[in-house]
Amino acid sequence: MQAKVFRVPMGSPDDISGIIDLIENGACQPEEVVAILGKTEGNGCVNDFARGFSNFVLVDYFGTKMRIPRDDVTHRIALVMSGGTEGAMSPHFTLFAKREDGEAHGDKRLAMASGHTRDFLPEEIGRMPQLLETAEEVRRLMAEAQIESVEDLHFVQMKTPLVTTDQTEDALKRGKTVCADNTYKSMGYSRAASALGIALVTGEVTEDRLNDEVIGHDGSLYSGIASTSSGIELQCNEIVVMGNSAAWGGNLVIGHSVMKDALDRDAVKEALTSAGLPFDWSLSPDQRERVINILAKCEASPDGRVRGRRHTMLDD
Repeated sequence: MQAKVFRVPMGSPDDISGIIDLIENGACQPEEVVAILGKTEGNGCVNDFARGFSNFVLVDYFGTKMRIPRDDVTHRIALVMSGGTEGAMSPHFTLFAKREDGEAHGDKRLAMASGHTRDFLPEEIGRMPQLLETAEEVRRLMAEAQIESVEDLHFVQMKTPLVTTDQTEDALKRGKTVCADNTYKSMGYSRAASALGIALVTGEVTEDRLNDEVIGHDGSLYSGIASTSSGIELQCNEIVVMGNSAAWGGNLVIGHSVMKDALDRDAVKEALTSAGLPFDWSLSPDQRERVINILAKCEASPDGRVRGRRHTMLDD
């Protein structure tokens, strides 16, 4: 078994021509695709339908190509679209595939698997049921990918649901409460519960410290390998796990690091070094050619300061 990773530019949310070219030119087969991570243009908020638009077009293509129902596509391929590409980020897809012909050669190589939790009720989102179901699915996917230890688990990407206004009304009619008083806040709670599910698996957080009250509130509880994005286009958690395994072949390796703040460029160096790339800040053409993708997540510090100095990103 060996992993394949492809970067694909996107001209618009419905532009999958680059992915079609990969398939038609034989770079990978539709049945080999494990996951497609996309960064789509849009505001990234509750009403960002660019994510669902990309999902719709991808599901339609792969369903037709593999001659299977649309629902079967979403259970075979994790389609994780994240909106918001303001600034210098160009909309793009990253396609992950696995091929059966790779032979393991003793060294640990990129391994991956994707899957879904069950659908969540509105009152479960952003709370312990979502957290625990996420942890259970991640453990299952680690076993499927033959990632033997949490030290070899380097990245877990998740697409998580949010609580819509209609779902809130439904929960209240049944005598239930939801995690937040508006849909936008529910996105944060959903991401937090899901990330803490990863932290539970890796041992970064123990279960006795977890409950509904700390989710989204206690900043000392977190995972250094979880990346989460919420959207209106699903009710379950869609999960992609990536790590290194001696059972996989090929020439790809994954590493990771945690940024301490928005200026922490040393974290990039640490991540590349952990993937086995000899590093210097000049980044020679040979070094750049060896890097397929860097998946990074960063935001303005919620305390309003960067290294002791005031920033204004939260004031507008």
